[in-house]
Amino acid sequence: MRSSTTLAEAVSWYTALLLAMMLMLSCCEPGEGGHTFSDSRGGCDEIYVVRQGETLHTISEKCGDPFIVEENPHIHDPDDVFPGLVIKITPYKNRRAHRV
Repeated sequence: MRSSTTLAEAVSWYTALLLAMMLMLSCCEPGEGGHTFSDSRGGCDEIYVVRQGETLHTISEKCGDPFIVEENPHIHDPDDVFPGLVIKITPYKNRRAHRV
């Protein structure tokens, strides 16, 4: 009887640990809250909402769009990017495909 109690406690402990890990991972996904709309290629969709601490440089690297300022005339100062700002993203590889 003691071994089944010990086994049940071990299973319970591992289950709780697994649930805690799943909870921690689900709260840290980049798409949380609708801020990043990722496509199946691992880049970003056409619409992107800036998050806290991001710059146009970090977004450009993340989404593969080196021409964010040119594509977004509502950005008057590239250094004045704030959370909640909506920008258009056109990944460089997609831009080349449209020109051919």
